[in-house]
Formats: sequence, structure tokens, C-alpha cells
Amino acid sequence: MPIIKSAAFIYIGLTVAAALLRTLAVTLLGRMLLPAGNGEILQTPAEPAAPEHPFRTALRNSLKRFKRRIRKIVSYTVPIYILFYALTEAGFFAAAEQFIGQHLAWLSWLSPQALSILTFQMAAEFTAGLAAAGALLASGSMRAEEIVMVLLIGNILSSPIRAIRHQYPYYAGIFKPVLAAELIMFSQGFRALSIALVAVAYYFVAM
Repeated sequence: MPIIKSAAFIYIGLTVAAALLRTLAVTLLGRMLLPAGNGEILQTPAEPAAPEHPFRTALRNSLKRFKRRIRKIVSYTVPIYILFYALTEAGFFAAAEQFIGQHLAWLSWLSPQALSILTFQMAAEFTAGLAAAGALLASGSMRAEEIVMVLLIGNILSSPIRAIRHQYPYYAGIFKPVLAAELIMFSQGFRALSIALVAVAYYFVAM
């Protein structure tokens, strides 16, 4: 808010609305596509168990899950983190983000000032684009509505690469590598689509 003033409330509100929209969409899709659960409960005689302290139960369950997960962490997460660290040090992700930032001719409908914000947001981190937006807003070169619009577009374009860089090693330590890739692909797809829908609605209302 200190950087882009009132535009911060609009931007945060739109991203939260997009999150609620995709949560509702995923819930409805799951309700329609996933198989229904078995409504019949199998009744089995339960043997009376001796009462156990909740802390001891939690500790036993934690140790059991730790032993099951540590093998995946060692087998997948550590090598993937090393690989992604090597790619980062080699400049692969920075080059990929810069390449995308320099090939945005299809966004020619945006003003040159907006493209500069988008380039900063793509080539560096979100805060770099935010600082550029704040400078343009303070000088009166751009309106708050334009700032919000270009930040939403930058959010859509820059998130997939950063998600692969930061989230995939973590996901691969919990799930199988293929499933981890699918989770990121679908989550980023739903995220981009929801933000795009909100951005289009905002464009027709405010622009």
C-alpha cells in the first residue's frame, strides 16, 4: 500500500476474488467428476483399546510418517533441489523470465509505461514491478486502474516459472514426480484462468 496507494486494495481484492472463484470451480468439478463414496459403513467389532496419552499417540504417528517420507525426501527432493540450484546459478530461470519479458508484442495494446512495469515484473521479482508501478503512479504517468491491470497480467505470466522453480522440489518430496508435475500444472492453470477472468471483468468495468 505505501508503494501503489489505493491500487493495492483493488489488486489484493481481485486476487482474493480469483482465489475464491477457482476454489469454487475446483469444488464443483470435484463434485461432478470424482466417483461417489460408498455410503455403506462396514461394521466391525472393535476391541476395547487401552487409553493412551494423546501426546504419545501423536509422537508415534509422527515417527511412522517420518520414516515413510524421509526416503522420498532423500530420493527426490535433495537431487531436485540441487538441480534447480544449478539451473538458477547458471541463469536458466532468469534467462527464461527475461525472454518472456522481451517477447510481449501481443500486448501492444498496453502503454509503454505498462510494458515497462511488466518487463520489470517478469525479469526480476514482483517487488521490482511494484516499485516501477509506484514511481509511474506518483508521477501521474499512469492511473491506478492501469497499474492494477498490468500487475494482474504480470501475475499470470510470471507465476508458472516461479512455481516450477520453488514448488516442484517441495511437491516431488511428498508425491511422485509425475503427480507433482501434474499438481503444479493444474494448479497454475486454474490460477491463471481465474486471474484472467477477473482481469477481463475488471477491464470492462474500470477501463
